[in-house]
Amino acid sequence: MTSGAALLSRMATLGVDYIFANSGTDFPPVIEGLSEAKVKNIPLPHTVTVPFESAAVAMAHGYTLATGRAQAVMVHTNVGLANAAMGAINAACDNIPMFLMSGRTPTLESGRLGARTVPIGWGQEMLDQSSLIREACKWDYELRFPEQIFDVTDRAYGIAASTPKGPVYVSLPREVLSETIPAAGSTRRPQMTAATVEASVTQISRVAELLAEAEHPVIFAQHGAGSSDAFAALSRLTNDWGIPLCQYWAVELALPTTHPMAAGPNPAPLLEKADVVLCIDVLAPWSPAQIEPLEEAVVIQLGPRPLQERSGVRNFRCDLGVTTEIAPAILALEEAMAKLLPEHQARVAGRAKKIAKVNAAEQSRRFADAAGERDAAALTKRWVSLTLSDHLAERDAAIFSELGCQFPFLRLTRHQSWFDGPHAGGLGWGFPAAMGFALARPEKTVVATMGDGSYMFSNPVACHQVAEALGLSMIVLVLNNAEWGAVRQSVLDIYPEGHASKTNAVPLTDLSPSPDFTKVAEASRAWARRVSAADAFEEALTEALAHMDAKKGLALIEVTIGKG
Repeated sequence: MTSGAALLSRMATLGVDYIFANSGTDFPPVIEGLSEAKVKNIPLPHTVTVPFESAAVAMAHGYTLATGRAQAVMVHTNVGLANAAMGAINAACDNIPMFLMSGRTPTLESGRLGARTVPIGWGQEMLDQSSLIREACKWDYELRFPEQIFDVTDRAYGIAASTPKGPVYVSLPREVLSETIPAAGSTRRPQMTAATVEASVTQISRVAELLAEAEHPVIFAQHGAGSSDAFAALSRLTNDWGIPLCQYWAVELALPTTHPMAAGPNPAPLLEKADVVLCIDVLAPWSPAQIEPLEEAVVIQLGPRPLQERSGVRNFRCDLGVTTEIAPAILALEEAMAKLLPEHQARVAGRAKKIAKVNAAEQSRRFADAAGERDAAALTKRWVSLTLSDHLAERDAAIFSELGCQFPFLRLTRHQSWFDGPHAGGLGWGFPAAMGFALARPEKTVVATMGDGSYMFSNPVACHQVAEALGLSMIVLVLNNAEWGAVRQSVLDIYPEGHASKTNAVPLTDLSPSPDFTKVAEASRAWARRVSAADAFEEALTEALAHMDAKKGLALIEVTIGKG
């Protein structure tokens, strides 16, 4: 078979469901391979044409969040790879396994099938194309010979799915893919199994002992619990032991926001007296400029990268580091602590009651404050967030937020009900990531919420085109304040008494005049509404949910909100 067909068929053997692609002049052997495979009835992954590379990577990211399985992305030489780099940075930050590929401009100018034929073959030449993406990837390689295809794809996929998980990259010269190879190897069982790491019994026992003996233990979590079983286990463990859990800048939900042990978003009150601190897969559990643990406190860092070695500067204390995938560690920890509970039951029961009372009051105040903004002069993110979660309360829903709805003001109770933008901050992630998730889980109610700037960054014309092509039924909320709100807040945080604050004019943040985003959605025949009042938003949200339930495609609501 052609090398292009061999590459694609091997992806199917490895378990790749989708290849999200944006093609170019390096793709003829791949496209020929698709046609060859169809004629020969060779099983292949589904292919999705995504006309912007960062959206393709984000769709693969979202699909993996839904399934746990690495997907493939294929883009055009160095220019496509440059657009994909931001998505790779996001995926690396979230430990998302992904198989990234791009063509490489042909090496030869003539004399071999696939040699250069148009001027861009010279214009796209790079001495080190992989350098565009290397720092975000666990491993990279350039395919040298066609007979390497099966070995290289197996190795790439195995490395991507190994602890700590992350993207890998392979560049594909056009001449190599234009060759033919024996077809026999394409269905051979995968030759490399992912190497996953789990905590030892000794390590889990030590963590359990530290937490059990502590007077004021606290848990920080940012990347969820890893599985539905671990999510339930963490809910039971914290409740049984009276351990508050803080989800500071959480990108996934680890504990229901209404749980008795769900602390508020501010880590300071917890760290002021904490004697044992368990950090579950956190990049930055608190802001060192504002608060640090007590000097005598024991800090445990647990996760696939306990020391977060990808960060050059990250000096959060680590008295005990445990390298592990988090779901099995949480399940093992609950089991280990259950054995210790009888001797500590009386002490921790009283603590749990006190903490639950404090948290209930804090949650009630926070949600009441958001609800009280219904009649404010302009709609607020806090009220929109609470209202959205109330409308989704009885649904199996997943909310993707990128500077859109705000975590502290959402009532969230289910595993995989919340995903925030990766801490890498590569904008434009939320919309296409939600699309990838919706593609994998069409039975769920999927809502993408984002600011107007994030919506523009997503290349919405491309996203709406793909959503219509795939028949995705989901909801998009664009919270439009006609500014870079995060940049404004950053300026005010650093210069609270500065000139920008005093004049209430923050340069380089204004995004007015704002486009009419409903027209962008309607260009791809989506249902769209623009609202600026509470009644109108509630009515539009009800209609949008009905539209989605009827599987009529994407529904977009542009919500005008106040600045600041």
